[in-house]
Amino acid sequence: MSFKSKTNKITVVIGLLSLAATAEAQTGGGAGMSTWLIGGLSLVILAALIFVGDSLLKVEANSLGADKGGKRFSILPDFGEIFGKKLPGFVKGGNTHRLSAGHDIKLEGEAENRIDDSLYARTFAIKPTDFHGMSPIPKMMVAVGDIVKAGDPLFFDKKSPDVKFCSPVSGEVIEVNRGAKRAIVEVVVLADNEIDFRQLDTPPLASATRDDIANFLADNGLLSMIRQRPYNIVPRPETMPRDIFVSTFDSAPLAPNANMLVAGKEADFQKGLEVLGKLTEGSVYLGLDANDEPSSAFSDASGVEKHWFMGKHPAGNVGVQIHHIKPINAGEIVWTLGVQEVISIGAAFNHKRFDAERVVALTGALFNEAKYVRTRQGAKVENFVKGNLPHGTDNYRLVSGDVLSGSSIHTDGYIGNFDDQLTILEEGDYNEMFGWLLPLAPRPSISRTFPGFLMPNYKYEADTNTHGEKRAFVVTGQYESVLPMDVYPQHLAKAIMANDFERMEGLGIYELVEEDLALCEFTCTSKQPLQNILREGLDLMREQG
Repeated sequence: MSFKSKTNKITVVIGLLSLAATAEAQTGGGAGMSTWLIGGLSLVILAALIFVGDSLLKVEANSLGADKGGKRFSILPDFGEIFGKKLPGFVKGGNTHRLSAGHDIKLEGEAENRIDDSLYARTFAIKPTDFHGMSPIPKMMVAVGDIVKAGDPLFFDKKSPDVKFCSPVSGEVIEVNRGAKRAIVEVVVLADNEIDFRQLDTPPLASATRDDIANFLADNGLLSMIRQRPYNIVPRPETMPRDIFVSTFDSAPLAPNANMLVAGKEADFQKGLEVLGKLTEGSVYLGLDANDEPSSAFSDASGVEKHWFMGKHPAGNVGVQIHHIKPINAGEIVWTLGVQEVISIGAAFNHKRFDAERVVALTGALFNEAKYVRTRQGAKVENFVKGNLPHGTDNYRLVSGDVLSGSSIHTDGYIGNFDDQLTILEEGDYNEMFGWLLPLAPRPSISRTFPGFLMPNYKYEADTNTHGEKRAFVVTGQYESVLPMDVYPQHLAKAIMANDFERMEGLGIYELVEEDLALCEFTCTSKQPLQNILREGLDLMREQG
């Protein structure tokens, strides 16, 4: 249980006991004032003893390992469980976490629950820039004009040569695009009409050692699908994670339904979980959605420890789930994956091939058809957009990922290697006179200045306008209302800007990556680029070792 939640509960206890003392004093005749003073002091002392006892109980449970897996030890009742929303019937097995902080941004353009197999991409790109911590110029293993199979390595990081990055399709390498200082930004492959897979020599899962499996994943492009915290970097095969975390739902605006992503791939998902279980001496934790019924592939998964999360965004962020299940301490590392990355790992063992197939949600009000498409990792977005927009529509922005943490790309760009969503927004290149004085136009906001809070189910047609410029970085308390973690983002951001390494560590930088602060950035009155600031801090901490 967090310090914040303990403080809140003690406040409630003191308030209730003080009311009782006041009532007693009012019935005590002439001695009422002295009785009230003595009673009030006694109740404060009692509340303090309860607080200390509650803290000591948690410390003792932690030292004995009794609180492993998010088990709760407390003298005081959990008022959220007593008075909170009743859990739906499908929530069974595992632990349940109710998150009070957060905010859901409801937008128009949610993808229909159907997969369109008629749309396809012809070119695919693996982008080294998608992998934090990689050398700007990785070592190329192919050249323009080379023919590759799906699963053939394209390049590796000079700092970690054992980890290969492989082609998602078979075909011809047609471009190696470079950016500033000749850094490689894209390796582009023109796909064959029929995908030819390189056959993999998978180790026997039952008898293989942990190193055998980790080295196999690294050599065949599968370890690059895993991200390591802290820093959100590609792990090295020799690194042993404390635990591995998989979130089976995404709560971001217009995020794809994970049930659509796993449909037909249930066996590969389960096999992937079994492989992950071989890579850690700890546990594989599965984050499940307690708001909407998940696929049986998630709720019936075996060999994992399940945790249900009920609450608003960012409840689906794996970082939030880690914080409530088993937080990252200094010196510890954990690995995280998405649903489709787990499926790719399982497919390698079930089908002996590198299968980078992805189901991607096309979302946004501007699309004629917001739907799911079946493609492969790193697909070019041109064919998904062409013919799917109203005639004459040209003032828009494409985002690889969700609107809070995604990256802006052009029509001739490629979906990010970890993204399963392509979002389109109207470009907000307009000025709004006295917009803050006359808040008439509906827009997503946590402020009650706008009437949207009276219509909690209203869906907005959002654009990219920020409705203001960057301002002084002032303390508002807005971040804490939407971040269900015991972290103070504003203080952390200022510590990063001041290059104060001790404060960065003390304020919990190891627990965060950009997506965890994306909603804070949305709410920020000061219009601060919190995600960029956090990335600068993470890079600084990593460089310092």
